[in-house]
Amino acid sequence: MCEVFEFERPTDRFRIAMAIEYRGTRYRGWQVQRSGVPTVQQALESAISSVANEPVASIVAGRTDAGVHATNQIVHFDTQSERSEYGWQMGINGRLPDDISVRWVKQVDTEFHARFSAKERCYRFVIYNNWVKSALLNELTTWERYPLDAEKMQQAANLLLGQHDFSSFRAAECQAHSPVRTLKELSIERVGEFVILQVRADGFLHHMVRNLVGVLLPIGRGRKPIEWAQQVLAYQDRKKGGVTAHGDGLYFVRADYERNDLPKLDAGPSFIEPLIANLAPSFRPV
Repeated sequence: MCEVFEFERPTDRFRIAMAIEYRGTRYRGWQVQRSGVPTVQQALESAISSVANEPVASIVAGRTDAGVHATNQIVHFDTQSERSEYGWQMGINGRLPDDISVRWVKQVDTEFHARFSAKERCYRFVIYNNWVKSALLNELTTWERYPLDAEKMQQAANLLLGQHDFSSFRAAECQAHSPVRTLKELSIERVGEFVILQVRADGFLHHMVRNLVGVLLPIGRGRKPIEWAQQVLAYQDRKKGGVTAHGDGLYFVRADYERNDLPKLDAGPSFIEPLIANLAPSFRPV
């Protein structure tokens, strides 16, 4: 009787982290959906799997909604395939559509987790504030024709800082177990014809940033008092909040981790970054 020997296949897996940017206009958000509509995750995983020559699943720092953009979205995936960081980046970018791009790639230890290792996340919301809409900035900014008072918006924003129950600012379909979040920054600056909001928190509820903007806009227009922001917060009822701002002007710009080995690029978006660096002194560097 012959003895049969079974040889185990190698189980070594590599964890790869990357930063991607994307224009979210034609995608139904980040997450793959059963309906088969185009999503950023579906396009990215298809490209990664082609380079890895095996099916690959990705984990993201923060899932974005339909039409929302990103400049430094952090993703990780595990694979048995061994490639150089340059090979991963060039190979994946060569298989991605033109509105998604890998900005950097780095092999990390398996303790790193794009979502659970993030200690805070940051978004920027860009409003083009002019009575005439911009054809070139369409879908990259939210157009607001009425003059906005950024100082009043900032005063209202200050009332929302800290740890609170943000039920009034979460979408009805939000699946988070708790509505409590710590809002660390809500800075608002006028830079020429742009009004830019920078929002940092330990985490965000579904539509939270867009609903924060939806409350601050009427205050900026002078149609609601500054105190209304605090009143909406106290209601803890989404039905008593403002409208949900459009996602065109929203960008995921940073996830922060307790490690210093990941590359850090400008937060962006690139068309507004030089203005922010020179004319938005209140913004905490991200």
